[in-house]
Parts: sequence; C-alpha cells; structure tokens
Amino acid sequence: MNTRSVQVLRVVGRRALAAAAGARLGLAPRAESRQAAARQVRLACEELGPTFAKIGQLISVRPDVFPPELCFELEGLQDTMAPLSYAEVAQVIREEFGRDPEQLFATFDPEPTASASIAQVHRATLQEASRPVWGETMVAGSPVAVKVVRPGIERYIAADLATARRIVGWLSRFGAVRRWSIDGLIEELGTSLRRELDLRNEARVSDRFAFDFRDDSRVLVPRVVWGRTTRRVLTMEFVNGWRLSALNDAVRNGVDARGLAVHGARVFMRQVLVHGRFHADLHPANLLVTRDNRIAYLDFGIVGMLTSRERVAVAQILAALVFRDPERALRYSGELGVKIPAVKTAALSHGLSRLMDQKRAVGSVNGAEISAHSFTDGSSGDMGGDCACAVQRASLDVKDFGIGLLSLLARHEIEIPVGYGLLVKSLVTIEGVARALYPDIDIVETARPFVTRLLLQGMDGGGVSLKKYEAAVRAALRELTS
Repeated sequence: MNTRSVQVLRVVGRRALAAAAGARLGLAPRAESRQAAARQVRLACEELGPTFAKIGQLISVRPDVFPPELCFELEGLQDTMAPLSYAEVAQVIREEFGRDPEQLFATFDPEPTASASIAQVHRATLQEASRPVWGETMVAGSPVAVKVVRPGIERYIAADLATARRIVGWLSRFGAVRRWSIDGLIEELGTSLRRELDLRNEARVSDRFAFDFRDDSRVLVPRVVWGRTTRRVLTMEFVNGWRLSALNDAVRNGVDARGLAVHGARVFMRQVLVHGRFHADLHPANLLVTRDNRIAYLDFGIVGMLTSRERVAVAQILAALVFRDPERALRYSGELGVKIPAVKTAALSHGLSRLMDQKRAVGSVNGAEISAHSFTDGSSGDMGGDCACAVQRASLDVKDFGIGLLSLLARHEIEIPVGYGLLVKSLVTIEGVARALYPDIDIVETARPFVTRLLLQGMDGGGVSLKKYEAAVRAALRELTS
C-alpha cells in the first residue's frame, strides 16, 4: 500500500472514530448521530484534497443512493485550496496561448479572486472587443474572469482515483459499500472529472443557457470570450453581485428579494420543463444577486438533462398525483429510466399510495371546502372554467416528498438514474434558495403554467379543457410543493 493510500486510510479512520464515539456513548439521539457522521465525512473530504472534494460533491447530488443527511451535509463542502503562485498561472497561460497574460489582456490581477480544487480565477480586462455567441459585444476594457486549471491536476486526480479504487476494493466486504455501489461512483467521478478538466465543455453549456434565456433580461449568464478560451483557460464576463450568504447587504442596497425569489423559481421551472436543461449545482457560490435585480448563474460544471419525452413524463407523474393514481406514477417513472420489475409493482404501488396519503391539502373550490381526494375521479375533478381553487399550505414540502419517494424506491432496491437524483436534489435546493429570499413564496404559482402545458401535451386521452384541468393541476402541485 503506497503512502497516499495510508494517508487516506488514516484520515478516514480518524473521522470514522470521531463519528462513532458519540453514537457509542449514547450522547445524542440517532438523528443527531447520523448528522454528526455526515459532518465527519464532509471534513474528511475537505482534508483529503481535490479528488475527494469532488467525490463528496458527486455524492451530494445522489440522494437516490446515499442517506439524505449525508447528501445535504456535503452540499456545504468547502471546495477551496491554497492559491497558485502567479508564476504558475502565467505558465499555464503561456502553454495554452504562447503569450504572457499581460500580452493577452489589458490588465491581469496577479491575486486570485477564488482558488478551488480544479482551477483558480483571476480578474482581468479585455485588450480588445469580443463578440460572444449570444449577447451584446463586450468592448475593450470590459472586466472578465479568467479561470485557469491547476497544473498537474490531471496526474494528481488520476493517482487519487487509483487510491480510491484500492480502498473501495478493500471496503467492498462491507454490505453498505456494496449496496451504495461506490466502485461505480468512482468510475462515474472519473468520467465527470475528465469532462470538467476541459473548460471548453463548461463554456459550451454556458452559451447554451445564455441562448435559452436570451429573451429574459433578468437572467444573467456570463458571456464567454472564446478568443481567450482553451482546454485549460476559460475567460468569461466578470459579474459583480451578492452571494446568498450576504442577502441582508443586498436588501439594504435596494434588491427586491421577493421579486427575485419568484422569478428565480420560474427560471428554474423553465429550465426543467421547457428547455430540459437545468443547473444542478445551485449552491450559494454559484448564484449571485446583482444590484439591478438580476440573477447570475455561474459554474455550469454539473447540468441535468431531460428529453422531451422525459419532460412530459414528469408532467404525467404530477397528473397521477392529482388523481392519486400510484400505478400511473410508476408507469411514467419508467419513462424517466426507473426500471421496476413486475413482481415489485404491487408493493411499490402500495408504498406510494401510503406516501400520497401522508398529507391532505385542504382548501376550497368556489367557497366549498375540499381535500386532495376531491380530485381522485373524473367527475369530482370536472369543475368547469369558472372554478376558483385555493389550497392552504400543509406540512409536506418538496424535500419531504422527494426524499420520501427516493427512500421508498431504495427500500425496494430499485436503481434510480443519475438524472432523477439530480432533479430531486435541484428542486429541493431551489426551494431553499427561493425561501431564503422570500419565506412566503408560493412555488406552485411559478411552476403552474409550464406544468399545465406539458400535462395537456402528454394526456393519454386528450380532449380535456385547459381551465378544467388547470384547477386539478394546481391542487396537485400544491400537494407536492406547499
């Protein structure tokens, strides 16, 4: 066993002992013990460097595989490293362009604005005008962010992945490791990191998002400077703004928190239900609020994708929730890649029915009190075009329902596609982000127009009037998100 393997095992062992100590002594309730264990995993990932930080990030977007406490703890993983020297940064730029930074940019700040595991970011200004793929031309002197991949990081990551494979092989004798398919996760991580190390991939995705929201002036996607972008260097528009951790400062400076929350949620729903591409790494560092009330999206390293058929399937599952139809929900889950053996359908249907029964959203239709069960058959769902539907908030939110569904599938050993885990995690995150800005936000109202259109497109029988169906859709969405 090499030196790095020994180092990794020492760190993992020390953190495991720290996590186990409280549980063995009975110093905390079981839930708190699980949270403490998750915290030790996060600290171990941070201590072991870039590869393990990335492993932690990948785990954080897999609530279909790992315990929810672990996923949400790793969402706060600090991906920071000691900064590179200016000489190291300049050498990478020379190798990519054949010129010094001072020859490529009007100004180049030798001090980094951020230093993470894969790359480091410096502020610079353009020497000449640049026309992006989408958006207005950036004039000479425009501020830009120059992202530079750490030299030698490819070899470092390859060595750490080899170490991780050896350790997983040793740990595979334990049931939990086999159940979580960590060996497959390591291979998935290798593929993800190889893609992330080529910064042109991030630039292309950024351009795609800029195109998707070219008609929305309140969405800011940094423009790419392709003339100063290569595999190891990415140059983009520099964005000034407040992180969500500095929200109070933003509000004091006149930012409309309520308006941003509502619009931000709509933007995410549009990503998922219209474009089928969604930013799947929406932690506070990747979202900025600008002085002119825009939302800036940064770092497109993790992106979820849905085909047209999958988007309609999501809408059909929502319809199944309207009519409290677990069989329909399971059938359309297959369109999202969830493979359910016929022998498990009955048990899953029963479990999903119980999950749907955990909450009744009581509201009113034309002044008469109703519950979700009012929509369980066609006659009671036919409320006509003048229906006024209002359903009060209840206890179950996106996080509770989403994690509950994933846990149900996991208990029955149903493998969940990566994209599904990304979607659930992203929905939970965007709900948290929106409520940080505006605690009373009604997420339902942001999703309703997109979901209604997709439901109508994907209905089995067709012939359902918009207004009649919209009322049921609103009730179902409130069941999911209020």
